[in-house]
This record gives sequence, structure tokens and C-alpha cells, in this order.
Amino acid sequence: MLVALFASQTVGMCISWDQFISDLRAAARTELSSRAAAVARLVETLPPALQSDIARVNSTDYTRFWISEDPTPDPEPWVGEAFDRFKVPLRTLLNGSGQAMPAGSPAGRTPLPEGTTAAHLLEGMAWTAAPADRADLPARALYLDFAERNGAGVIVPLNDGRVLNVAFYKHFMPSIWDTHLPVSLALTAVLVSLVGVLTVRRIVQPLRQLTRAAEMLGRGEAVTPLRECGPDDIRRTAEGFNRMQERLHRFVEDRTRMLAAIGHDLRTPLTTLRLRAELVEDPDLQERMLDTIDEMQAMTEATLSLARQETSAEPTRTIDLSALVESVCDDLAEIGQSVVFIGGERVNYRCRPEGLRRTIRNLIENAVRYAGRAEVRLITTRSTVEIVVEDDGPGIPLDRMEEVFAPFFRLEASRSRETGGVGLGLSIARAIARQHGGDVVLSLRQPGLKAAVVLPA
Repeated sequence: MLVALFASQTVGMCISWDQFISDLRAAARTELSSRAAAVARLVETLPPALQSDIARVNSTDYTRFWISEDPTPDPEPWVGEAFDRFKVPLRTLLNGSGQAMPAGSPAGRTPLPEGTTAAHLLEGMAWTAAPADRADLPARALYLDFAERNGAGVIVPLNDGRVLNVAFYKHFMPSIWDTHLPVSLALTAVLVSLVGVLTVRRIVQPLRQLTRAAEMLGRGEAVTPLRECGPDDIRRTAEGFNRMQERLHRFVEDRTRMLAAIGHDLRTPLTTLRLRAELVEDPDLQERMLDTIDEMQAMTEATLSLARQETSAEPTRTIDLSALVESVCDDLAEIGQSVVFIGGERVNYRCRPEGLRRTIRNLIENAVRYAGRAEVRLITTRSTVEIVVEDDGPGIPLDRMEEVFAPFFRLEASRSRETGGVGLGLSIARAIARQHGGDVVLSLRQPGLKAAVVLPA
């Protein structure tokens, strides 16, 4: 807004500046002619002995009056005489002294800028036409411009054959900075800035709240409904966000409630199947049936665990992420698993610690199960925090990198729960990471696999 303001004002002043100066000069000349006519009428009513004094005391800061005998003076000597009279300060002139004073003294101020000479006033000297609206001056009056139109003169014939000389000089502003315009523009800019700041704050504050709420929602945190305030577009955006959040929560609650109900209802038929399997007389058939029932039971329990995980409302808090990862590694090492944590800098991170702990544990247990050992480290960048789990195992084929995140999917063909689990570990790990606004990313090593929990910084 300020750039537009300055640009528009600058363009406007560039267009109107010459006209502005011309109008000032025209106004000064009109006033000069009017004053010359009034003084000429006054002088003609007075005795000759008083006329010169009356003309002199009518001088102002920028004008000088005097009476001379020559009715048609030459322009150059006339301007030279005007210069000599401008050199005399007004106070001294009104006191009756015609002596010039030092320019720096308080009483020595004159309309002539310091260093001005008679040659400066002679520049641009020329006779000019009388103003069209000056019918009160005699037709024989003469008009003169000098000092590059900063000066003007009027020579008015009197009844006794003498003339009244009026000289005007004012050094008009050479640039825009010598006018009131910069101050006016600065005040306008301040007022526009205040209005702009208030307007922008009224718009930006709801947007900041919306950004913060969207980020918290993306991390799976509980978000209170936004205040639906501000301009119409911002208010409608907040209303849309609140409706979206309500629908998302309702969708997640319905899905997890359905999963929990299915997992719970499966327990009864599984128990019935187990009781009936106990009655089978063929030992081999009975063992296979019980193994299948146990597998179904484990999958049901895993489904219930996943549903409880998604419906749990663990509070978000700031923790030392490095200490959390190290504690998970230490816990697994204490039960005999080969896990090495490579320490680094401490990282304070806002998360749900128990959910993140479960994600890290699942990835490490997968690495130990298939490779025998795991190496864990924490890597921080400007935009992300990565918890990296590396192993030297057989890895995963590139075309199946995404399939392993599907619920109940297992690469291990034997379907043994001792060697392959039930196939929910990576699904749960990715779900928790995405609830934090991140993801679980798999990549191949030579040899082995690298699993990284990538979280936003």
C-alpha cells in the first residue's frame, strides 16, 4: 500500500509540479499588479514631498517600491536598481535608512539568497504583457520579468510624469523537498500504515489461528473449534474448517467403533470353535484347527489393539525425543535383543510419547526378527526429524515396499506367528507416524533395509 501511495503521489506531482509553480508565480504577479495599482492611486493623492516616503514604506518582505523620474527606463539598469534595493533589509528600509547590512545579522535578512549577485537577477529578463484582468492600471504601465521568472516588475506612470516602480523577487522552491508536500506525504503514509496494520491484523490473526489448528489437526492433536470471526471470507473458511474437523472425527470414530465391534463379536464364535475343536478325535486335525483358531484369535486381538490405539486420546506434550528413542533401545537390549543406539544431539519434540514409543519398538522388533540386530539413530534437518532403524537383513523387494504397510500383510510365507507376527506392526507404525503429521519410509541398503520415521520439525 505504501509503495502504491508513493508511486501515485510521485506520478501526480511530476505531472502537476510545473503547473503548481506556474500558478504560484501567476498569483504573485496578480497580487503585485493589484498592490501597485493601489499604491499608485494613494501616491497621486499626496503632496510630492511625501510620495517617495509613502512608496518606500509600502515595501514588503518580497517587494520594493520607489519613485523615479524616467518614464521608460532601460530594463538592465532598472533590474540593477531593484537588486540594490533588495539588498537593504526591510526593517532598515522602513526605518528610513538605505544602507545594506551584513547578511548574517538578525536585521540583515533580505529576500535574496546568500551569494546572489545582480547577474542572477538579469537572467531571463524580458518585457511581458499585462495581466488580462488588470484594467485598474494605466494602459501605459510596463511589465517586466527577470531572474528566470522568480522576479517581476511593474512600472506605473504617475500624473506628474514620474513613475512608480514596483519590484518583486522570491526564490521559488527549486524542488519538491522544499515544500510542504513531503511532510503531507509522510503524515498520509503514517495514517495509511496504521489503517493497514489494523486491517491486516484483523485478517491475519484468524488466518494464524487457522494455520495453527490445521497443523495440530494434521498431527492428530485435539483442536477446539475455531472462532468464526473476521472478514466474510475468513469467517467462512473457519466455518468450513470446523465442519471438516467434525466430519473427520465422526468418520474416525465410526470406523474405529466398527472395528472394535467386529473384533469383540468375533471372540464368541472363536471360543465356540475352540470348544468344538477339543471334541475332534483326530489329533493332527485337532492341532491344525487349534492353530488356525489361535491365529484368528491373535488377529482379532491385534484388531482390537489397533482400534484402541486410534481411539485413545493420549495428550500431546514436549519431550526429549533422543531420550525416548534411547530408552526404547535400552528396554529391548535388556530382554536380549541386539539393538545399538547411536547417540546424537538432544531434540525437544512435541508428540504423543506412548504412541511414538510403540512405532519405534515395532520397527526395531521387525529389524531384529529378520536381520538379528538393529542400529538406531536420530537425524535432524531444518524441516524434519528422522528416527532411523537400519539392519543388515534380506530387505524387501522394491515392488512390495508399499504392500508391507497393508493390514495383515506378511512377506513371511509360513504364516507362523513366531516368525512373522500377524502383519499389523508396520500398519500401526505408519498410522501413528501419520497422526503426528509424518510418515514411515522404507528404503534399501546394501545389504539390508532402512526404516525411517520422518516427522515434521
